[in-house]
Amino acid sequence: MNNPFDHTHIQEEKAEREARRLKLRSNLLITVFCAVLAGFVAVLYQAQIVQGASYRSNSVVRIVQSEQVNSVRGEILDRYGRVLVTNEVSYNVTLDYAAMGSARNDILSRLLAICREEGVEWTDSLPVSRTAPWIFTTDAPYSYQTKNDDGELENRSTLLGRLAALPQYKWLEKDKPEPSAGELLTAMCNTFGLIDAKKGEVPTQLDRELAGVLYELYLRNNGLNNNGYIFTRGVDITFISRVKENNLDGVRIETATARKYGTSYAAHVLGHTGAIDPGDEWDHYKELDYPMNATVGKEGVELAFEERLHGVSGTRRIEKDQDGNVVSQEWGKAPEPGDNVVLTLDMALQATAEDLLAQYAARQEREVGEDGELKPVKGLAAAVVDMSGGVLALASYPTYDLPTFRENYGELQADESRPLMNRATMGLYAPGSTFKPLTAIAALDSGTITTREKIECTGIYRYYSDPASQPACWINPGRHGMENVTQAIKDSCNIFFFDAGRRTGIKTLQAYAAKFGLGEYTGVEIPEYKGRMASPETNAAFDLPWFEGETMNAAIGQGNSAFTPLQLANYIATLVNGGNHYQCHLLKEFKSSDYSQVTETYQADPLHTVDIQPEHLAAVKQGMYDLSKTYTMARWFDPLPVEVGCKTGTAETSAKAASTNAVFVCFAPYDDPQVALCLVAEGGDAGGSLAELAAGILAQYFSTDGSLSTFAGENTLLR
Repeated sequence: MNNPFDHTHIQEEKAEREARRLKLRSNLLITVFCAVLAGFVAVLYQAQIVQGASYRSNSVVRIVQSEQVNSVRGEILDRYGRVLVTNEVSYNVTLDYAAMGSARNDILSRLLAICREEGVEWTDSLPVSRTAPWIFTTDAPYSYQTKNDDGELENRSTLLGRLAALPQYKWLEKDKPEPSAGELLTAMCNTFGLIDAKKGEVPTQLDRELAGVLYELYLRNNGLNNNGYIFTRGVDITFISRVKENNLDGVRIETATARKYGTSYAAHVLGHTGAIDPGDEWDHYKELDYPMNATVGKEGVELAFEERLHGVSGTRRIEKDQDGNVVSQEWGKAPEPGDNVVLTLDMALQATAEDLLAQYAARQEREVGEDGELKPVKGLAAAVVDMSGGVLALASYPTYDLPTFRENYGELQADESRPLMNRATMGLYAPGSTFKPLTAIAALDSGTITTREKIECTGIYRYYSDPASQPACWINPGRHGMENVTQAIKDSCNIFFFDAGRRTGIKTLQAYAAKFGLGEYTGVEIPEYKGRMASPETNAAFDLPWFEGETMNAAIGQGNSAFTPLQLANYIATLVNGGNHYQCHLLKEFKSSDYSQVTETYQADPLHTVDIQPEHLAAVKQGMYDLSKTYTMARWFDPLPVEVGCKTGTAETSAKAASTNAVFVCFAPYDDPQVALCLVAEGGDAGGSLAELAAGILAQYFSTDGSLSTFAGENTLLR
């Protein structure tokens, strides 16, 4: 019998249980350790054996790049806050030359097939026709002319000609005849591996299309063009889906912003944007730290305020793998969006002016002259300014549509009516009788005549004895009789101004023209021509002699005088505001990108003041007012809510008097002028024919409804 007080067997049993638990734990730890070790072995096997080559390749070709990023371009608004130009998100297709590898030609062939099926156009600057027979699409595909620092023309190689610098194109040597378009295309297709020229293969249309894309990539891959290649812009979701489905290596879909237009008017003023051109333009923007693929203003307001609209570019660090895929990216400096530009333009007034010009032109298309021939106008222009040089409207006819500008550029450029020309700032026209108020001020303020002095109009000016030097009044045969300066302006009496101008002298007329800004740049921010005032110096520039009698022609706005409509409008504003001459300007103010603050406001200060005696100004203005009350004018101006002063002009454009331009200037209100305008019709009749258009523009400006409400569209945000 065991001794109940003997604990030996109890201790043995306890020790045995502890041993079993220790063994169990040890086995569990060994199992876990083995499992972890097996996991490590599996991971190492996967990384080093299964995917070792891939990781090794990625580690070798992984590229870290620092690139500049475009900022969001600012918006353009009119004086009332109507958004004229804004941005919309679009999708562009870009190509990565290296990422395509040896399958490049196949990838591009499949991409072009998708483009053809979806009706998508792509960028192709190869100057060879896209269909046989192969011809050059430029007159000089191998060279072009640029100006050097001294303004002299130099011949330089084009991008096409510069292919001769590459080993593959040694046959394009300067001392050999330049190849034809067919020879060049055959050689390029052979170099690109599209055909085997040794076997007598010739390029097909598909080869030509593919060669155009390879040419674009080739230029950039070899450093002949620093601009990024955007294959196509603004593609839709259907196109994007098809590209994704085909898994085309090196074909990238990138988001971008494109300009969106809130108006079909003011194309000449607003201008357009585009990619930076290689050469001088790139050199300029490179100094401003622009990215190579930046979109910049090309014309109009877009160009004039480029740096404020563009904002500040940012920098981004991008890491890519061997396939060109972005592995990681981080901002070095975030881009700062551009400022918004508020213009002095009143878009309702602009729209009215453009519509009226188009309607006038349509009527003239049906107008038949005394000889039975149609006499349509060649072009029209309108300029409206306020009393401090702010441009309220600049209209030019014919015009064009900004959204379709790129697609229609070739047709627009070839159009003989020159729709791309802004006639309001770049059309030069003899002012005709609209110059007579200036002659009157020059004669009065210089003491040549007085407001009470009368000059007799007999129909013929007989100061010179030679009959060939005795010009007639416009009413010849006929006469105005005795007239003072006010009556002479109303009647537009040539005889009065022949005599007043002759006595005043060309030097004084020339000086006063400069004071009023005629024959001088207005200072407006978009391109303009300077024009010229008839004078001995102007004649000398044309290698023409100056005769004493030419002063009389200059006094009535004929001869070699030629001014822009904007100059004429601003001259009238300077006259009726009492002589304060302002620089013309389109800028009203800049606003921050979020519209929270005005960052800069245009300060309108007179460039100089013309010292006009109040009595003299009153006499001239009275004559312009009296003209507005004549029968032919009153029918248009009397219904307006304000009184008007105006002056007509009919300017000869050749030795034949039948070839004339119609010119018209006016201002309103008469007692407290706010606006001045000028209208010109190339090939038009008498200036009075434009009175209806002037009345329509003034009616819009002084509308009791307010110009703001007549143009604002549904859901338009007015700032």
